Amino acid sequence: MTGKDMIKITINLVVIYVIGGLIMAFVYAKTSPIMFVKAKEEKEAALKLMMPEADKIASLGIWEPHEKHAEYYAARKCGELKTVSVKDEKTGKMKEDKECVDPQDIGYIVEGFGKGYSSYIHILASVDKDFVVKKISILGHGETPGLGDEIQKEYFLKQFEGKTVDTLVVIKGETPDKIQAITGATISSRAVTEDGVRNGVKLLKEKLSKEVQG
Repeated sequence: MTGKDMIKITINLVVIYVIGGLIMAFVYAKTSPIMFVKAKEEKEAALKLMMPEADKIASLGIWEPHEKHAEYYAARKCGELKTVSVKDEKTGKMKEDKECVDPQDIGYIVEGFGKGYSSYIHILASVDKDFVVKKISILGHGETPGLGDEIQKEYFLKQFEGKTVDTLVVIKGETPDKIQAITGATISSRAVTEDGVRNGVKLLKEKLSKEVQG
């Protein structure tokens, strides 16, 4: 192979890589906004499921468990839902929307992350105004199939109802008032319970207990 042949091959490879990079950049530019909107809609739907009796869920702040972006929210009941006309940002046309009049906090929702066996587990937890857990949901994880992924099962999630910061503790074996670890997946169980949910509820108490008492 001559030096001229090597130069040709090098040039061809550079051209291929440049074209490939441009195509990937174009695809990302087109799909990224769509993915962002879809993720936002899915998160809003998940928040609503955490406290379906709420008329409105409002973001209160941001925290960073394990250096990951997470938010906490107030779930509010409206004294009155008023129909108003607003301008649609996408179409520019007027549409009907609901205005929440005299909103009252009925509980809170916190997003968190727990460090599991093989992934960071993405969690939502809802509590009432006394910071007693109402419900938790697993938004995403990469735990071991058949073991750690049992954290998504109803029998595990149901244990969290009625728990407080003091009772969000994992126990190996049966327990009347704490959280029973999943057999063979204690790390995943603790990641959800103690690292994810308990730390999230602690955050809510620290940030909001003074406001609740006031």
